[in-house]
Parts: sequence; C-alpha cells; structure tokens
Amino acid sequence: MRYERRGRGEGRGERRGFTRGFPPKPVEIGKEYDVNIEETSRRGEGITRIKGLVTFVPNTKPGDHVRIRITRISRRFAEAEVVGEAEAKAEEEEEEAEAAEEEGEAEET
Repeated sequence: MRYERRGRGEGRGERRGFTRGFPPKPVEIGKEYDVNIEETSRRGEGITRIKGLVTFVPNTKPGDHVRIRITRISRRFAEAEVVGEAEAKAEEEEEEAEAAEEEGEAEET
C-alpha cells in the first residue's frame, strides 16, 4: 500500500521555516578603512560601523580616528586591527558632510 505525502515541500528536498540567508558583507578581509570609533564593547574593544556592519577594534576608545584592517568576518560582525592614524583628508570630508547635513536641516525648519 502506498501513501501520498501532503504538504508544501515535504519529501522534495525543500527546507521548511527560515530560509533567508545573510546579505553579502560590505567589507573584505585584508581591506583597510578609515573609521571613527563610536562606542566601547563589554570586552573593552572599540566599536565602529562600516555600512551598518558592526566592527570590533581592540585598543581603541570612543572618539578615536584610526585606520583599520579587517582580520575576521562573522555573520553579524567583523573584527579588525589598528594599522595607524586615519588620514586627515578623510576626517575633513566627514566633518564637511556633517556640516552640510546640519545646514540642510536648519534650512528646512
């Protein structure tokens, strides 16, 4: 006697439940970035975000402007090491962009 299987995807190699994968990461191992350390983690490492991806940087504190190299990428975060001070040009561009945004907001009100 043969029984029919009912239901979606059962018996056809399809997975049930959560099937959404993680999006591609905005960073690559070995690549360098100029960043501003925003917070401190529970372990005492500096935290920055590169295009939304949380990145842990040891031996830094909030307010530091440093150049980092990505050493490890996980599903939800990355780890990096400090390779030097951030270039002044990048810092100036960030400050100019922030000033322009503030001026734009002031004009709207």
